[in-house]
Amino acid sequence: MWPELPYEQWRETCSALHLYAQIVGKYRLARTPWVNHSWHATFYVTPRGLSTSLVPDGSGIEIVLDLLDHAVIGHACDGRAAQFPLEPMSVARFHGLFIDLIGQLGGTPRFNGSPNELPDPVPFGDDHLQRPYDRDAVTRFFHALVAVDRVLQRFRTGFLGKVSPVHLFWGSFDLAVTRFSGRPAPLHPGGIPALPDAVAREAYSHEVSSAGFWPGDARTRFPAFYSYAWPAPMGFADARVAAAGAYFDRDLSEFLLPYEAVRNTDEPEATLLAFLESTYRAAADLGRWPRDTLETPLGKLGRPRQLGPTAR
Repeated sequence: MWPELPYEQWRETCSALHLYAQIVGKYRLARTPWVNHSWHATFYVTPRGLSTSLVPDGSGIEIVLDLLDHAVIGHACDGRAAQFPLEPMSVARFHGLFIDLIGQLGGTPRFNGSPNELPDPVPFGDDHLQRPYDRDAVTRFFHALVAVDRVLQRFRTGFLGKVSPVHLFWGSFDLAVTRFSGRPAPLHPGGIPALPDAVAREAYSHEVSSAGFWPGDARTRFPAFYSYAWPAPMGFADARVAAAGAYFDRDLSEFLLPYEAVRNTDEPEATLLAFLESTYRAAADLGRWPRDTLETPLGKLGRPRQLGPTAR
């Protein structure tokens, strides 16, 4: 359930998969009405990989990045289906194959053709660099997503206030869940690479405590869990975190916990939950969130949430 995931061994495949996810995500973004905080554009972990869920295009279309059989699979509500394999190729070739797939499903293959949240983005159709595809590493990544999704879903049950789904943002390629205080936030400064400031400002329109997982990137060359607050309250960077190996990265302005520090414990789920809970409490306490009205015990199988003064 918690496989090895050394970033350097699959970083080129990881980069390729990230860009392929962006292409699929940009299609969903273009065909789905806007939902607050860009929640209409994200992916969800499924038993096979990552799904767009049903996109309101044509008769209705779902795209799945199947990370077990390594294929891009599309189904339409009128019974049409199409797919192509995930294998070594260029981003430009993936882009062309995906446009053809959407056409076969009766959809509208028109969407923005450049990556987001990456420095010096190259338009998808112009990126002809041949990319590798490490099937074993992708499958391990999928199993890591399944394990993390389970913990984030459980963590989500402990909040009565506004809380996001557990979903994967293809721009930053992270699986995330976000809690909200209910209060408006100061205007976000924007400045995220290749992302319109209006999108960032809408995403951070209200106070948040957000946490998640990503597989690593050019700067943070290891898979890690993160937790941050917007706006970060005074003293947040110095808060004590209940997970060995966690630390505050002042360049990223967020707490990090290496994936290996969780994977190598006797109780990975408990270790990750402790990180999530302690970093959230630091944000909520220092930010003076109304915790008594926002929180509830973690959900239990088959038991309705208890009401009354003893519920917390």
